[in-house]
Amino acid sequence: MTLTITTATATRRGTRPHNADNSAVHRLPGTGMVAAALVDGIGNSPDVVLFSRTAAEVAARVGARRGALLGILAAAEMAAAPTTVQVDDGVAVVAVTNAESGTTSIAWTGDARIYGWTGTSLIQRSTDQTMGTWLREWGGTAVTLHRDNRPDETVTVEAGARVLDDYARSALGRCSIATVPLCYVRDRVIILTSDGAHGQIRRTTLEALVQDHHADPYALADAITAAAMTGPDGYRDDATCVVLSITG
Repeated sequence: MTLTITTATATRRGTRPHNADNSAVHRLPGTGMVAAALVDGIGNSPDVVLFSRTAAEVAARVGARRGALLGILAAAEMAAAPTTVQVDDGVAVVAVTNAESGTTSIAWTGDARIYGWTGTSLIQRSTDQTMGTWLREWGGTAVTLHRDNRPDETVTVEAGARVLDDYARSALGRCSIATVPLCYVRDRVIILTSDGAHGQIRRTTLEALVQDHHADPYALADAITAAAMTGPDGYRDDATCVVLSITG
């Protein structure tokens, strides 16, 4: 039996002049393969917007043909350059669902995320590739922070990790086949988010939104992007969400 895959996307510009998030969905004609990609561009300029838009399209089109991992690596070629050359870059997630089997391959680089809804609970299927995540895994019990214009400060690993959560350890321009995780899941609702969405929504709020709207991917994508909060400093990041709903 061939399943039905419904996709929905939503995005909201943050407080900066440009929305550097972009997403793309591609259905490979004649097959049951549907790929969704989300790229969060690093920086905020028209060039970064163009980069993220094109990279998302490349990742989705290659992903539908060759799988999520190769979709990421194909988009990464757009940011490939000698280390001495500054080029546009971004973080990315790709999900490719096979309508024949109901299996979804997922791959990512950086701190955009992929969630799965099991029918009863929301599970984060990706792992953030950030310095904060690295510190939680390898940092011991305490860490000393060296920050410009501030005295050195020794804090708990968790407090230090929260400071470093905004620093990506990997992006498209720095990823390789050895650094891009590839997993297979069978969740019936797959959710891709930029960090401006999941990073500015309380986990309990996100779970409640998915509980309320998991049967309506359009409402869910809109609700997640609308829920992103402005920080105490008045800053709000671009927020983007892609939902794949698998039914049948």
